[in-house]
Amino acid sequence: MKHRIVVLGAGYAGAFAAGNLARRLSSADTEITVVNAVPDFVERMRLHQLAVGQDFAFRRLADVFAGTGVHLRLARVTGVDPERRTVAVTGEDGNGELAYDTLLYALGSSVAHHGVPGVAEYAFDVTGLSSALHLRERLAGLGEGGTVLVVGEGLTGIEAATEFAESRPDLSVALAARGELGAWLSPKARHHLRQAFDRLGITIHEHTGIEAVEPTQAIAADGRSVPADVTVWSAGFAVHPIAAASGLEVAETGQIVVDRTMRSVSHPDVYAAGDCAYAIGENGRPLPMSCASAGFTNMQATAAIIARLTGGKVPTTGLKYYGNHISLGRRDAIFQMVDGDVQSKSWYLGGRTAARLKSGVLKGAGWSIAHPTFGMPKRKHRLATTPDQAGVKIAA
Repeated sequence: MKHRIVVLGAGYAGAFAAGNLARRLSSADTEITVVNAVPDFVERMRLHQLAVGQDFAFRRLADVFAGTGVHLRLARVTGVDPERRTVAVTGEDGNGELAYDTLLYALGSSVAHHGVPGVAEYAFDVTGLSSALHLRERLAGLGEGGTVLVVGEGLTGIEAATEFAESRPDLSVALAARGELGAWLSPKARHHLRQAFDRLGITIHEHTGIEAVEPTQAIAADGRSVPADVTVWSAGFAVHPIAAASGLEVAETGQIVVDRTMRSVSHPDVYAAGDCAYAIGENGRPLPMSCASAGFTNMQATAAIIARLTGGKVPTTGLKYYGNHISLGRRDAIFQMVDGDVQSKSWYLGGRTAARLKSGVLKGAGWSIAHPTFGMPKRKHRLATTPDQAGVKIAA
């Protein structure tokens, strides 16, 4: 029997990992299946652009994995049973169950409501394709002078607010920040950010926690009403409760607790990558939920899976951040260098040069996903023959 590898999710972490596994492992004794709810590879870092009316031709996953030997199952994951080593799914073909020998859990994250009243009912977000399209429809119907409030001063909030303001100058765009806008940036980068907000006419509500969302306004912690025909919630991310419900060991965040190789500390047949992995970086702190973390963790997870299956030495890949890259519309951006403690250095890059760099990063990420077999070795690795306790062919 072939060793069955199942990858849950085909975002930045899952899609790249599946392609890498197919590139490195021989199909003679491995079978790779990717489970994803939608047929396209969704570039999450572009969803705020999609929401404001810009058009993209997202790549079909069937085309991405064509010729790789990867099996694509379009379905939604409803449960994981790590004791039986099965995944429950539902889709157009009805309910089903997939068995695995090695599982790579990469289901990502969604918007975190934090229990704030009205967010689920009235707020929009850009964390998924369906939610971004829902927001796109709402913004398209918003006439001149309409008010848009972005809640959250993180990277997603800043990118969304600046994109909306640049693409729709007829709207009144504001951002609500719990603290100071860009407080983590170096002084010069922070000044650049504020200049961009001023140039785009974005109103900043600093030290303003939002405690309720209503159809045409948001209510601040001090009782103030902030006008909002559309409230876009970008106040953090949350993972799906499937991992916690499965019996895998998870952190308080619901993320799967993994070791340095992205292997579940409670179930060695399970690996996690991306936002759903509770991984400790080289600075001793948990990696933040981000695209960069998806890159670090999926590279480490795939390297570990390949090494253990083929009897090689498990390598360790870097888990260190070098900077934050923030788009400020299409013609401006900030690249902020950070140190080992993820504290901003004095140097930063801004303006059109930084915008071109960010565009190159996005195009590079998309290209690598679309060409999973690029650089494929002429001879792939075969599995080792040392059986584990379950009888699966895996390296000791």
